[in-house]
Amino acid sequence: MSFQAYLDKVETQTGLTPRQFIALAKEQGFDETTKSTVVLNWLKETYGLGHGHAQAMVHVILKGPKISSTHVGKGGAHGDKSDELWLDGKDSNPNP
Repeated sequence: MSFQAYLDKVETQTGLTPRQFIALAKEQGFDETTKSTVVLNWLKETYGLGHGHAQAMVHVILKGPKISSTHVGKGGAHGDKSDELWLDGKDSNPNP
């Protein structure tokens, strides 16, 4: 599953876009100095996310939309089209 696919699945499951999760996390007082475990547990407990999907959201919340280029442009299950994740909803993604 690509990184973007994890985010899209979270949106399908919760009805919230990654950008909305970032705003909700800020309301909780979370920022780049927050320990990932704190955010991870919040996502699991409050939104019922599984570990992998919660981890993907933790990355976006704490580190932003930029990802490693390791799997960018490569085929296969883990390939992403860009090193910049789309945060504004799967239906509006210009690079589906």
